[in-house]
Amino acid sequence: MRILFLFLFLPFLAVAQKKQITIEDIYKKGTFRSEFVPGFAGGSDDTLFKASDVKDASGKIIASTDFQVAADRKRILFFDGREPIYRRSSKSNAYVYDISTKKALRLGGGKVLHPTFSPDGQKVAYVYDNNLYIYDIASATTQAVTTDGQWNKIINGNCDWVYEEEFEFSRAFEWSPDSKYVAYYKFDETNVKEFQFTVYDSTYNRQYGYKYPKAGESNSKVQIHLYDVAGSKDVAAQFEQGDIYIPRIKWTRDAHPKLVVFWMNRHQNDLRLLLTNPATGAATEMYREQNKYFVEINDNWQFLKDGKSYLFTSEMNGFTQLYRYTLDGKQKVQITKLKADIADINGVDEKNGLVYYTLAYPTPMDRNLFVSDLNGRNTKQLTQGTGWHRIELKDDFTQYMDYYSNINTPQVVSLYDLKKDKATFVRTINENTKLKQTIADYGVGQVEFIRVPNSKGDTLNGWMLKPANFNPSKKYPVIFCNYGGPGSQQVANRYGAASMWHQMLAQRGFIVVSVDNTGTGFRGEEFKKKTYLQLGKFEIEDQIDAAKYLAKQSFVDPKNVGHWGWSFGGFMSSLAITKGNEAFTAAVAVAPVTSWRFYDNIYTERYMRTPQENKAGYDDNAPINFVNRIKGKFLLIHGSADDNVHFQNSTQMISALVKANVDFETMYYPNKNHSINGGADNTSLHLWSKMTNWILDNLGNENVDKSHVGNAVNAPKKQF
Repeated sequence: MRILFLFLFLPFLAVAQKKQITIEDIYKKGTFRSEFVPGFAGGSDDTLFKASDVKDASGKIIASTDFQVAADRKRILFFDGREPIYRRSSKSNAYVYDISTKKALRLGGGKVLHPTFSPDGQKVAYVYDNNLYIYDIASATTQAVTTDGQWNKIINGNCDWVYEEEFEFSRAFEWSPDSKYVAYYKFDETNVKEFQFTVYDSTYNRQYGYKYPKAGESNSKVQIHLYDVAGSKDVAAQFEQGDIYIPRIKWTRDAHPKLVVFWMNRHQNDLRLLLTNPATGAATEMYREQNKYFVEINDNWQFLKDGKSYLFTSEMNGFTQLYRYTLDGKQKVQITKLKADIADINGVDEKNGLVYYTLAYPTPMDRNLFVSDLNGRNTKQLTQGTGWHRIELKDDFTQYMDYYSNINTPQVVSLYDLKKDKATFVRTINENTKLKQTIADYGVGQVEFIRVPNSKGDTLNGWMLKPANFNPSKKYPVIFCNYGGPGSQQVANRYGAASMWHQMLAQRGFIVVSVDNTGTGFRGEEFKKKTYLQLGKFEIEDQIDAAKYLAKQSFVDPKNVGHWGWSFGGFMSSLAITKGNEAFTAAVAVAPVTSWRFYDNIYTERYMRTPQENKAGYDDNAPINFVNRIKGKFLLIHGSADDNVHFQNSTQMISALVKANVDFETMYYPNKNHSINGGADNTSLHLWSKMTNWILDNLGNENVDKSHVGNAVNAPKKQF
């Protein structure tokens, strides 16, 4: 990840040579790969079957390590031929394998989505051709729950594109805990406009079209249905219709479970939880939260086995805190009270009345494990100090594994015994010895945290990686690596926050910097939501302030300050080279949003409302509107099959650049989506080589090794 000596060939420097990080090391060889340490369940299910026994109807072995075990551990779902669809969805051949009879039966008439055992292990629900089916194992029969599914019109049991991307789930059905009901989504996409892009895969190519609602445009109409499996009866959940979202459905966990429907208005600032009778669909409101900005949706909602209460996180008091409410609303407890955001709920020990959770504490860059009782009277910190503790709890809450690292130290995995609120170290499981030796061999550099003042009176968190053999009397170019989107965090005290690519740039003679601007996460609600209605304004002003601050340092070359980013980070890089033209001399924007009018409505309107309501918010910070300000060098990269941030963003940016007669460079990758990756076809190596060489050529000064990386043609000789 880090540093090499720029003055290696000068005879008066008696320094031992370190290996130089190559682009192949990072993106082809896996030289810096961390050792994998499975959790408590890792590999234990492999003992339930012999791989040679798992065969399809023709007797062919289903050679798959992709499987799901039923709760009763009598049957296993095996998947093969998995095909990704969008970010969180995929389809595959699915087989129900009986462990005792060693027979496997294939589900559906082709590749299916989301095969899921019922909690009692007796049935499997799945989606095929936009319809929901239930396979009964005992009778070996399949019942169609829906029959109206149709591509780009009606979806049952699976999310439409925008729900999958922005509400972050794909399987749109949930078994009731007693296995009596399946609650499922029905999306009517009829009035959603279709987006198309060309797939370049044949002589005449082909068009791919799917429903994608852009900012201000119509959404799918969403219904929630409850299906009585035994009675084959289907009822609709009752809630206020209109221009609304249903971002979650969850079941209570009592003797007679009810469905909780999460209802949200289009502005996403009014959330209501509706307790719904599965037999009739009738509902009553059990919780409501309104916010002057927006209400965050997450999976921290947990309904307890007592059937009377639930846990959730909310920003209602300025930070993401943990609460316990009763279903009847009579008891409301705030469990956590520190002015620090909860990053994760690790587990709920209902038997002992305890909840384990991770806080961004003692600084927003750190993570530590805490435990509190469910009444919020007693709280104890279980892990200590700075750094990043990722915790995996054992199901019975008797132990936990602590995956710890900090920004300069690879992950160390330790086992702890746990007795309620007392943790005792047992042993170190893995110290990443091989990786530690590798980074020593390569002379990987030390990252330091910095605090950067902005012009608004705030102090921004950042990290800085200086070149190898840093000499404060020299002037080095700077590259900002930034994402900066709402609630995100790049400046974190964990290993990998500064990547091996960053380290390679530092070896070449760059100062690499990352600064979390206004709008990023884990510093409380107001810092995060200050950007409301004007995405990009405060964010880029902070990046400009940080660039100006660094340019004043004696060791910085102010004529060579660049900005790199991907997705929202690409939006930021595009603003850096336009609005930040006095501070930034070069920028690389990968898959950028260039106008929020081109992006989906759930994400964009959460922070901006609609273009019809907030024209200035959309236009005053759209990079395409400020290309005439560009003075520096600009590289624009995109995948032509990006289903998320459409290639349209870059083509429209290019049109604006051409119209303004602005010189720029561009690179597009045919048939590549938002991640623009690929090992077999060399895409990843090519992409990162392209960006690296461009940065060397356009930001490197006399203190930079400008020799090209990868298999670059006509690469210049080394310069020092």
